[in-house]
Amino acid sequence: MTEATGSLTTVEEVYAELLGRAPENKMEPRLAPLFRAMDVLGEPNKAFPIVHITGTNGKTSTARMIEAGLRAHGLRTGRYTSPHLSRVTERISVDGAPVPDATFVRIWNEIAPYIGIVDSELTAAGQPRLTYFECVTILGFAIFADEPVDVAVIEVGLGGITDATNVGDGVVSVVTPISLDHTDLLGDTTEDIAREKAGIIKRGGFLVSAAQPADAAQVLLEKAREVGAEYRFEGVEFGVESRTLAVGGQLVTIQGLAGRYEDLTVPLHGAHQAENAAVAVAALEAFLGGGERELDPDVLREGFATVTSPGRLEVVKTSPTIVVDAAHNPGGISVSAQALLEAFDFSRLVVVLGVLREKDAEEILRTLQEEFREQQVEYVFSQSASPRAIPADELAEIALDLGFDEDAVHTEPKLDEAIAYAVERADEVGDYAGGVLVTGSITVVGEARILLGKEVD
Repeated sequence: MTEATGSLTTVEEVYAELLGRAPENKMEPRLAPLFRAMDVLGEPNKAFPIVHITGTNGKTSTARMIEAGLRAHGLRTGRYTSPHLSRVTERISVDGAPVPDATFVRIWNEIAPYIGIVDSELTAAGQPRLTYFECVTILGFAIFADEPVDVAVIEVGLGGITDATNVGDGVVSVVTPISLDHTDLLGDTTEDIAREKAGIIKRGGFLVSAAQPADAAQVLLEKAREVGAEYRFEGVEFGVESRTLAVGGQLVTIQGLAGRYEDLTVPLHGAHQAENAAVAVAALEAFLGGGERELDPDVLREGFATVTSPGRLEVVKTSPTIVVDAAHNPGGISVSAQALLEAFDFSRLVVVLGVLREKDAEEILRTLQEEFREQQVEYVFSQSASPRAIPADELAEIALDLGFDEDAVHTEPKLDEAIAYAVERADEVGDYAGGVLVTGSITVVGEARILLGKEVD
């Protein structure tokens, strides 16, 4: 069992030490050890104001938009998101860029002895040591305090109430669209899931929520009232007024909490990203002016024009066009498929799909079948290197059982070969009219981006 040594020299060594702990999908439903770690480290969780983000889909894109708006207003930002696509340092960004390797390693070495104290106390009490995600979260808070940042935009790992990030008190709590995912841990209705996610709404804070299923919205509303937090909901107090397609994304007009913002460039595809932008605008208004002061439209435009969201309907190659999208649950797959059809006019689409074991593969496939029912689509079933990946053959069997055309189903377990086959099939239609979509899990998209030579910003 690897212990925190405090004498590591590279990010890779730190990452190896982190991987020696309980893995990311084994998050512990507890907060006491995190508060203990914050205490022994001098409470870095109280060193800066926080915009805290939960939800099922859209968290990372929304976090990036909020961060871009804050930076445009001259604030030094921290951004904590998960999981990463290529390198662990992506999770902890300072001023819009992954934390430098030297800072990542230095702060880990500084906090490692304190991590060891908490580990020892947990072991003595018969509890599991701090997990991978708990340690990365502690590291993120420590880095943001050391920089220091003016504000941190922090995305939950899972749920809310007992998520490791909930040691921070969000001045603004943001809830992106809630749908069914992680039902084994969070509950099998959107109401149950909302109850978990409502745990980030803090007393005297400010809730900004995307449009939600009625049962989820009611839970969030009741929690906000219980803790005396102000609350604003998309579709009631703010929202997307209009949107038009543009090269590389869209132009969006948003009615915010305090102002109306015309023709904001959102360099991301899909109606869902326009809605994420509306949530981000409302969160910015809430943080910067209590929801009562209009933002400078030119500053907001400047910020949004810089937004990127790697792995979210991202074009990584052309000739043919290869798009990667990290959707990994039925709700995410649905909105991404709709956005793809809106933004691209492929005469043949080849989908490379890999799904992790804990996800609802059957419903993901059923959703793809429904969304692409009028398109000429072929499927290449593959898998990432994750031990949690569903074998490609098993995915193909599920697809065939659902009535997928046998002639349109191909199996290629090795992802590089799956992509090569998809490119070959897309190329056959000529005139650059074929496209490839790589989707189904963040691990598949992360590996695909590496194979295709993309860096994460």
